[in-house]
Amino acid sequence: MAATVIETPSTRKEKIRDWTKPAAMAIPKEGYFSLKNGRYGPIYPRTPACHGFTIIAKIKPGREETIRAYGKTIETAIADMPDALATLKLHYLRWVLFDIGKDTYFMYQGIFDTDFDKYTEDAVALFKKVGVNTVFENLEGFPEDWKTNVPAFVKFVREHQCPSFLEYGEYPYETADEIKKALQLKAKFSEMLDLMQ
Repeated sequence: MAATVIETPSTRKEKIRDWTKPAAMAIPKEGYFSLKNGRYGPIYPRTPACHGFTIIAKIKPGREETIRAYGKTIETAIADMPDALATLKLHYLRWVLFDIGKDTYFMYQGIFDTDFDKYTEDAVALFKKVGVNTVFENLEGFPEDWKTNVPAFVKFVREHQCPSFLEYGEYPYETADEIKKALQLKAKFSEMLDLMQ
């Protein structure tokens, strides 16, 4: 039986969690169980789905097609360089555009392995290194100096973050790297079985 050592949000003691047993976590309205501040505000707990956040913000008028085109840019970048976003330790990203009245909003959902502070700092560093802009530049109120002002970037994200109140993991607390290692092992095992036939 495989297990991962993790710190639960309700206790400081370490517990062994079995990744083969799905887990769910109900999260208080504030987004954390007890207030613990990081470099940029509250530290949200690691959940069965790992870390993540959902940002909802109004887009600048006339920017819907620019945002959709940026999605295609990311698709092409990953096709050309599959590890382009590796530093972010992402599991998933989901972008959604939706209307409320006459306004269009953008929803960014990300699930990743690092805490909020590290993810945000890594994202800014990655964009600066690669020399590209962020899709967030198309959102109302996003700071123009975000590449040199990480606290302003973080402030925007925090102000537009909608903490989840339930998170579920089919294989709880496992990192993207661990999942990829397991899939690599499965592929090697399949190869070995093919050779034996």
